[in-house]
Amino acid sequence: MISVLLPYRDAAATLREAASSVLADMGADDELVLVDDGSKDDGPATAAELAATDRRVRTIASGGIGIAGALIRGLSICRGEWIARMDADDISLPGRLAAERELLEADPSLGAVATRIELFGTNVADGIRRYTDWQNSLVSADDHARSIFVESPVCHPSTMIRRAALDAVGGFHEGEFAEDYDLWLRLVEAGWGIAKVPRVLFHWRIHGKNVTWTDPRLSKSALRRLRAQHLARTIDRSFGIWGAGAYGRRLARELDENGARVSFFIDIDPLKIGRKRREAPVLSVDEGLARARRDGALVIVAVAVFGARDLVRGQLASRGFVEGRDFVCAG
Repeated sequence: MISVLLPYRDAAATLREAASSVLADMGADDELVLVDDGSKDDGPATAAELAATDRRVRTIASGGIGIAGALIRGLSICRGEWIARMDADDISLPGRLAAERELLEADPSLGAVATRIELFGTNVADGIRRYTDWQNSLVSADDHARSIFVESPVCHPSTMIRRAALDAVGGFHEGEFAEDYDLWLRLVEAGWGIAKVPRVLFHWRIHGKNVTWTDPRLSKSALRRLRAQHLARTIDRSFGIWGAGAYGRRLARELDENGARVSFFIDIDPLKIGRKRREAPVLSVDEGLARARRDGALVIVAVAVFGARDLVRGQLASRGFVEGRDFVCAG
């Protein structure tokens, strides 16, 4: 059974369209769990109408405790072995659920899968388009594992999660962080894979009230803190950071706060090379990579300029460094 988990708050304008899109894709024995998280509009009435006309729809209230709490509340009544996510203002396209379940069934090492997505709405900024293009470029489990410390690699409402994997890592967590990115980080850390159906089977609506833009738990600083906490737990040796600018120094500070202290920086700027940042020397590329080889140190790529990450990846690969073993990209 597939359980589609859809939390909502004040979504009367879009809930019926969103729910109908996923109901049309569900099997007769699947279920749609609608979680009212403190709505003050007619959304709950819409949910009640859907439940009255379709036995697959179940409703529950979570009392305005927030997205993570609503997901936990809804999950508590989900009966399926596959937990598909959906949001109240998006559109799930035909074939999505079957394609995701097929991918999960074919590979028991996968804990979660998603699909490629397409944006719709008004005033979609270039930044979110680049982010979506980046997400869509990741398909295999290796792609997602390599990119897990860059950004959240999947669009949460487009995902389907193996219930056994979700339970194994403790389900959804509440806190001052993005509950979805936290889950993907925990799944990968526990050895589960994340992959993507290489087709657009989900439309993600962009508007000014997206939780992505309004919730402080999803701010850039909150995402950086979360990433640093998880990254620090995976570091089991000395490490250097490629990037001695503001971005790399900030990452070094956040890792230090989580018990992982940088040994050296690598940079191409002659004004930085030879100096110290956070008491660690800034080395040239040749010097830094030689030290990494000598010491068996991990290289963490932390460059903020658009496109620079792939250039650094190419340089490291050309010198025999293997991503995931010898270096990781963070942000």
